[in-house]
Amino acid sequence: MDLKDQINKSLEGDLDSFNQIVIEFQNLVYNQAYRILGEPGTAEDATQEAFISAYKKLHTYRGGSFKSWLLRIVSNACYDEFRRRKRQPVSPLFPENKQGNEVDSASWLEDPGEKPEDSLLRNELSEAIQICLDRLEFEFRTIVILVDLQGMDYASAAEVIDRPLGTVKSRLARARRNLQDCLQSFRELLPVEFRHVGEV
Repeated sequence: MDLKDQINKSLEGDLDSFNQIVIEFQNLVYNQAYRILGEPGTAEDATQEAFISAYKKLHTYRGGSFKSWLLRIVSNACYDEFRRRKRQPVSPLFPENKQGNEVDSASWLEDPGEKPEDSLLRNELSEAIQICLDRLEFEFRTIVILVDLQGMDYASAAEVIDRPLGTVKSRLARARRNLQDCLQSFRELLPVEFRHVGEV
């Protein structure tokens, strides 16, 4: 059953068909929420809210990119959560498990084929990127995640955030500059070719 059929059956009240949509897009939606909010638990909540909202609003989908439509919903859910927290710190420097103990890395980031030192470096770099993302204003954070992490083109990203193409390009340029400046403070984690970017 293709996506169009799943959507049509979901509109008829077939929850199994909607569950298939959830399974297909849950990683995409969670990754968007996690990178925006910076906390696994909060990202899980936003992901759940996004899918509930998507189910309720499915009748408003008018064709085109379903991915863009869905990412717009999760980005809005993240924005609602972002406003509620009023810019409180969202990403601890050292992640904790449910018992409140520090963990070296999230299990979903681990690759059993990696050498321990490579895994450690990648996890530290991922944490550094998240710290720098958390320092961006919401609007800039969202657009850089859509384009640079989710791989969307400018037009699709503009559709998600409901802004003109020029706004997307200008926000992305500013976000990239700010990220670049921030990541220079973690330069020992960066690949060699990126360590001196921006230096005179």
